[in-house]
Amino acid sequence: MTGNSLERPAGWSVKEYMKLFTILSLIMVVTFSGCGVYTFNPKGKSTISAISIERFENRTGEYGLEDRMTDLIIEAFIADGSMEIVPTENAEALLVGTLTRYNRRPFDPDENDQVTSYAVTMYFDIKLINPIDNTEIWTDKINQEGIYNLETESEEDGQFRAIKELIEHIINKTTKSW
Repeated sequence: MTGNSLERPAGWSVKEYMKLFTILSLIMVVTFSGCGVYTFNPKGKSTISAISIERFENRTGEYGLEDRMTDLIIEAFIADGSMEIVPTENAEALLVGTLTRYNRRPFDPDENDQVTSYAVTMYFDIKLINPIDNTEIWTDKINQEGIYNLETESEEDGQFRAIKELIEHIINKTTKSW
């Protein structure tokens, strides 16, 4: 064999060489065709393409969280791009959520038992509803935690982290059809 890598191996017929080339080509096609979107769900991605998101209800004494949560969820769906945000009358699904409890507690005392960080835990009831017949597509009770450093951050930073975890959960559950 010379330096040309496309030369047939010595003693091989053109037919044998073409058979090997065909097999290798098929292996490559099969291998690389699986590089698209993959999901463990037999249904694949969600079939919902348009969603309406109701303003979250807040049953806690933490003023203003309902607007912040709702706005961040809408922004996340827009950024995700897998579903269009539409008015309820045009939606294939309606996202409804309630903040039911809010808890702030010391999280990480230092060696002198001084609190250095706090954890904000937010408890939610979330539903995805079919607006046509008002049936539940899915429902979930979930709590999310956001930790913040007392010296360098505010309670709002902890709230944002908890909401960010909530958003990830909602988007995965809604767009991936788990």
